[in-house]
Amino acid sequence: MSVPNDLQYTAEHEWVRLDGDVATVGITQYAADALGDVVYVDLPKVGAAMTAGAIVGEVESTKSVGELYAPLDGEVVEANDAVAAAPETINADPYGDGWLVKVRVSGTPALLSADEYRALIGG
Repeated sequence: MSVPNDLQYTAEHEWVRLDGDVATVGITQYAADALGDVVYVDLPKVGAAMTAGAIVGEVESTKSVGELYAPLDGEVVEANDAVAAAPETINADPYGDGWLVKVRVSGTPALLSADEYRALIGG
């Protein structure tokens, strides 16, 4: 199972890629595999405020519905409309084209390293 070393993670199975004050956020391969075939994604709108730990959207699959939690504080500056139109992209490329939102960060809680996330998922 892929857990890229250059990302940070949350216990809710999201990944974060920081680039200056903008973070790209998605769900991990572990979460995508657990959900199964993703069929619908509800993403926050551009301009929406995010508070770490708050529910900001959902990811639905043929098996279940998973909540999308904000991994940090900030404002949504971009939502991946391509994923909303083709949610299966999350399963095919969770760390690339399957990203969900970009957030201008105003606060970052403690995130997990790749090694800490691997320990969490038993990988």
